[in-house]
Parts: sequence; structure tokens; C-alpha cells
Amino acid sequence: MNDMKQSVLNIETLGHIDHGKTTLTKALTGVWTDRHSESIKRNMTIKLGYADTIIRKCPNCQGAEAYTVSDKCPSCNAQSEPLMRVSLLDAPGHETLMATAISGASIIDAVLFVIAANEPCPMQQTREHLMIINLLGIKDVIIVQTKIDIVGKEKAKKHYEQIRQFIKGSAIENAPIIPVISNRNINVDVLLERMSQLKIPQRDETSDPMMYVVRSFDVNKPGAKISGLVGGVIGGAITKGRFKKGDEIEIRPGINITQQNKETYKPAITRIVSMNNGTDDMEEATCGGLIGLSTEIDPSFVKADSLVGNIVGHVGKLPSAVKSMQIKYTKINRTDIQEPGMKEGEPLLLGIGTATVVGYIKKVKKDTLQVDLNRPACVESAMKVAVLRNLDKRWRLTGYAVLKQ
Repeated sequence: MNDMKQSVLNIETLGHIDHGKTTLTKALTGVWTDRHSESIKRNMTIKLGYADTIIRKCPNCQGAEAYTVSDKCPSCNAQSEPLMRVSLLDAPGHETLMATAISGASIIDAVLFVIAANEPCPMQQTREHLMIINLLGIKDVIIVQTKIDIVGKEKAKKHYEQIRQFIKGSAIENAPIIPVISNRNINVDVLLERMSQLKIPQRDETSDPMMYVVRSFDVNKPGAKISGLVGGVIGGAITKGRFKKGDEIEIRPGINITQQNKETYKPAITRIVSMNNGTDDMEEATCGGLIGLSTEIDPSFVKADSLVGNIVGHVGKLPSAVKSMQIKYTKINRTDIQEPGMKEGEPLLLGIGTATVVGYIKKVKKDTLQVDLNRPACVESAMKVAVLRNLDKRWRLTGYAVLKQ
């Protein structure tokens, strides 16, 4: 959008735990995305955090130093000009949170692949995040080499060569590697210049709209008067079509309703009261960056990200939710683990859109699996479903699956 009210790209930060993803995101957006209380308590990114930023350019300066996220150029203090607005998703790096990283990857256009110079390359999640990039076919990747100030020039150079060797033969073999010291804002301008060159994908803005939910929350403050309460907010990315303020929408699989120890999910129908990009209200939103929809849903149903994994669209226009599906499994080659054959009754952790769902294998026939899900999920026919198996008491990314036609 020309008015910069909506991001044109979703960019995810991937990388090993404590490699500097959240600090980098703050340098690019000014927002500390570890705002979830449990993330702060445990000092790691647990939920997908996100923030918008506008990449700007000084009309007077030349080269990389012309690029900034500030209204005023840091070099000459001239008024900078906006180039593009982007949304950054800060994904967790800890191995037990891999499914969350995969769920974010289902809605992204590009990746900032963060690799810290103070540890050998690759670390475990660095290796697995490259698998995600290869699995999903993401080609727009910028590698950000962080913490170079800790190791010094010579070690940083050797680490750079480790990165080059690590990505050799992968889908991102020729990706640029940009060294950055995030907390001192060093080389961030070079990164911004390269980010401004990322390709904006073609969007389908004419089909019935659909949005993947990545966050949901209650914005009411404790102790607020009943008369002043507002409905729940859902945040996510529109993958096709457009929504307008006032639209009637459906949320699937919907709200978890447990009665007499029986868990069911009921699609929710509500109305868009307002839309927001994080700073500004919007009358209309289309495909691209992350937005928030304020609705008329009881806020108790959306708190603590309880609607993450749902999809949103016009009433009656969404794929049905399923609790069982037949999938074709494709194994990815991993030299670091021994993967036995699939067997009936085995649990799988599945990344379906932005949902993370446990499934149990009911039948196995060569590469075809019949899987029962512990809760319903909406699956599009062409969607890649990430598959994690529990090997040696750890969830490991082993392949992907698609619906059998």
C-alpha cells in the first residue's frame, strides 16, 4: 500500500537459541518482541513475537549509510523517505519449540537467518532451521552474522567460512552474509539496504479472503468496567483476498468448548470492529504483513493465544476442519539422526499452517499415512505439513507431508 499502512512482506528471524534474534529485531523495529510473560520469565522466545518497521532512505546520503528506520537520517539529520513497510516475526530457536518456528514459516515471504559468531556453525537449531528453509522452498534469505564483537576480526572471518561451508549445496548457497552488531547499531544500515531489495511476491487479492492466526489476546485491563470491555483481538497474515472493517467473519476450527470432559471445537462467527497494523487503524487490509482484527468475541476465548492455529475468512468460505487425514510423507535426508520406519500408534507433531497439532498414525502403507489428530485442523490441498517425530525423547523435524488427493 502506498500509504505504508500495511506491510508488504513478512520476514521471519530464524536461528539457534541465544544467537541474537530478538536483539536484532529490536534494532530493526525498536520493539522488544519477547512480550509474552512466560518468554520474559524463561528468558527465551516462546511465542511468535512480531513488530512492524518502515525501511527509510536519506535523499542526501550515498550507499548503505542512507538506509535507516528513523525519521531523521543518523548521518546528516535530513528527513528520511519511506521505502517499504515490513513485518518481522521473531521465532523461537530452542529445540523443543521447533513446531512454533515452523508455524511461523508457513506465512513468511523471506528470512533473516541469524548465526552467532561466538559458537561453531552449525548449532543444532541452525541446522534444523536450514531444513525448514529448504523444506518450504524459501529463497529470499539474508544470513545475519551476529556477536562478531565478542570474538574479534580473525575468528569472525573463520566463522564466516564455516557459514559458507554449512550452506553449500542448499537452496540458499548464494545467500548474502552480513555481519551485524545489533546492540550498537553497527552495520544495521547495510542489512536494511539489502532488505529493501527483497522481492515482493505476487498476491491474490481477488479470491475469498483467508487469514492465518498467529496471535490472539485480550486487550482489556484488569478491573475494567463491564460497560467498557471490548472484544478479543486476533492477529495474523492475510494470504489471499482482503478484509474490510465491518465484515462478518468465521473462525475455524473455532473455540474450544469442554463439557463433561468432552472437548469440542465450534466455529465462531463474529464481526470486524476495527483493524490495526500495530500503530494505525485501517479501513481495509489485504495480503501482506501482519495485522490485528478487533472483534466482538468474548475476550475470555482469545486470551493467552488460545486461537492460534485457526484460520479466518468470510462465513462459509473456509476449508472444513478435519480430525483425520490421509497424507503422503516425504522424508528429508538427515545424517545426524537414525530414523526408523513409521509404525501404527506412533505420535507425530504436525505443523499445519500456524497450528501445531499432535497426530497418531492409524495406518501405514509405504509413504502414505492415515493420521488421527488430537484436535481438528483446517488443511488446504496444496499445503505442506511439517512432520516432527519423537526420536531419542526429542522432537525432530524429519520430513513433510501433503494431503492425498
